[in-house]
Order: sequence, then C-alpha cells, then structure tokens
Amino acid sequence: MPQDRIDIRIDNGLLVTCDSEDNVIKNGWIAVQHNEIVMIGKTGSEAKPDASDIIDAEGGIVMPGLINTHTHLPMSLFRGLADDLPLMEWLNNHIFPREATHINPESVYMATLLSCAEMLLSGTTTCCDGYFYEDSVAEAVRQTGMRAVLGHGVIDYPAPGIDNPDQNVAHALAFTEKWMGRTDLIIPSIFCHSAYTCSENTLKKAKAAADQNQLLFQIHAAETAGEKETMLSNHGVTPLQYLDRIGVLDENTLIVHGVWMDAMDIKIVSTRKAKISHCPESNMKLGSGIAPVQEQLNAGITVGIGTDSCASNNDLDMLSEIDCAAKLQKVKYLDPTILDAKTVLKMATIDGAGAIGIDHLTGSLEPGKQADMIIVDIKKPHMIPMYNPFSHLVYSARGSDVRDVMVAGRMLMRNRKLLTIDMNAVAASEYFMTD
Repeated sequence: MPQDRIDIRIDNGLLVTCDSEDNVIKNGWIAVQHNEIVMIGKTGSEAKPDASDIIDAEGGIVMPGLINTHTHLPMSLFRGLADDLPLMEWLNNHIFPREATHINPESVYMATLLSCAEMLLSGTTTCCDGYFYEDSVAEAVRQTGMRAVLGHGVIDYPAPGIDNPDQNVAHALAFTEKWMGRTDLIIPSIFCHSAYTCSENTLKKAKAAADQNQLLFQIHAAETAGEKETMLSNHGVTPLQYLDRIGVLDENTLIVHGVWMDAMDIKIVSTRKAKISHCPESNMKLGSGIAPVQEQLNAGITVGIGTDSCASNNDLDMLSEIDCAAKLQKVKYLDPTILDAKTVLKMATIDGAGAIGIDHLTGSLEPGKQADMIIVDIKKPHMIPMYNPFSHLVYSARGSDVRDVMVAGRMLMRNRKLLTIDMNAVAASEYFMTD
C-alpha cells in the first residue's frame, strides 16, 4: 500500500475489471500513482489512501479503456467518400486515387487528430494503426496522450511518401527504429497491406524487419471471397495457408479480418499462435462476409475487435462495434448464446490487448497495470434499469455515454471535455473541406 498521498483516486464506481476472474466490484474505488493502478478496493472494506485528486464516478461503470485492434487513422479524411461499393472497386477507383492527391504529412497529422478525438470521446484508449506517413501519425497520437501500436505501411506500388516501392520495407524499418523506446505510449510496428499487394519477397523482408525487434507484424488476410479465390487460383492454397507456407505466421502476427477461413486455416492460425482482429462493421459495409469468430475462439485463437477506418465503417465507436460483433455471430450460427456479452467485452479490452501484444500493460483493471480506464455514465434513459453490467456495456451503451478517459494516469477527457485536443481547431482544418 502506498505510504504517501497518491495522485488520483476514483470513488463510487461499479468496477468492471475484465481481469482473469471477471471481477465486478460494486461501490468500488481505484488508486492511481503516476501511470499505474496501485490499489483497488470496495468502499467500507478497507481504508482508502489519501489522494491529490478525487474523481467521483457517481455510480458509473469504471472499466478498462477500449482497445481498437485495427484502424487506419488518417482515413477519416475519406469518411463517406465512396460508400456502397465492393472492396476492390472502392479501393482501386476511389481510395487509392484519392490517397495519391490528398495524402501528405500535414493532412495525415490533422486526420489523425480527428480520429483520436473520436476514439477518446467514445472510450478508446489504445489503438492499432497501419498507414503511410506514419511518422506524422505518431506525432499526432503523441500529442493526444493515447496509447498506440503504430504500423508503417508496406505495399508493392508507389504509395504516399514512398515513390519507389523497392524502398518500402526500408521506410518501415526506419520508422520503427525512430520510434522504438521514444515514448512509453507508442510502440512501432510494420503493416503489410495484403498478400495480393505485396510479393512473397516483400512479405518475408517485412516480417524479418519486424522480428528484428520483436514487433507486431500486421496484414489484411482472408477478407473477401474474391481474395480467397485468387489465392487458390494463383498459388493453390488459401490466403492463410499461403502466409503459413512462406513463414510469416507466428505469435507476433496480427491477421486483420480473417473472414474467409476454413477449418484448416483456423487450425494453422491456432498452431502458429497468430492473432486476429475482427472488424464486423467494415466487413458488413463492404459485403465481405461474417467471420467465423466463435470457431476461432473455440480453437484458442486470441481475437480482438477493430473498427477499420472511417472510410469503410464510417465511425470509430468501439461500443457500437462490439454490439454488432455479438449480434452478427448469433445470426451466423442461429444461436443466441453465441459470443455472449462478457466474451465480446473482453475481446475489446484484455483480449484486444493480447492481440496486439500489450496485455501485460493494459486491458484490465489490476494493480500493476497501466492506469488506462474510462467512466461510463449509467444515468441515461437507455441505461436504466441495469441488471447486468456486461450486457449493458455491449447491448445498451453508446460511445457518447463515456464521461471520463484516463491513459497512463493522465486524464485525457473529463466530463465529456477533451483535454489534449482542440476539437474546434481540428474541425476547422482545410483538409476536411469537401467543396
């Protein structure tokens, strides 16, 4: 127990810890010193430490911050640009051309600030990103105080900031070396777009570069039926079987989407201990399909939840995402017991942290973990009455119900007011003018 006055104490909360025992503490409190949780208790059961700042949760739910395991932060620039289109038409005819003309370090910086504001306002404290000009992404994320795993993009075509594709992995490696250990809140990563936009040589080089420093390697895979058919035609195997054959699947690999996975694919991913980021709303909007999440979980695979980008979602609200994730699986399997509320909430917290390799730092409320947490207001009409906090968080709560946000012991939002982002200045940026 701390001997001196601690920094922050949160009182009068319904603590949903998302720890290994799924503890829920009514009328609980949490003590924070510097960037860590140092004590958790129940009012009346033990003495509370004195604190310099006391935050009254007013009976609200105090829980770990949400973890968005896949997004492209700068693509908030393209929110609503080209809706209701198939993936390849959307990419080739709209997104890739727009990126060529509208993506630069300054636009990436401002769009990242916009995305971070949206995530904080809806309770996300950590995200896993992959894009280009990732140095600008990192600078913006650092300003906001969020936690992030940030992947520099790799693709075998000229890309924003990379005119010569032969230098794609070199650019990614330079980014990781620059940001490795620069700040405790940002962990660099390498993100290959896909096996259909990166050659076997590029995939192997990128994975080797990530492995040099035991960094997360991210890749879109098995997203659409067309992708699977193309891989079968060109290589005689499914996308996951191909990635396994070339040796890029292991415990430090994050597979994004994983929609079109058969039993053999699931077995391979489980055996290799690779992780999956499930992005249900993007998969729905692009008509990609419904991922076999319950089968993936049954195989022991760690699965997190991601929103994907604002260009294919069109928001970054993780509470909306988990509601969708739970309901879609029930429809897929025609079973209302599939992917219950507690399971899907942990996918957005502790399992999401595990999917991107930081569950030793965050994802649950436990002494010794980083003080990444949110307070959810339960006094709204749609939150009354509350029989089960897990069910309420998944099926009733909205991003706008998040009242306070803390990352590493620092308040980033208090009483719905962002403390590290000037939203008026961001909204006024020329980069968001559509005329």
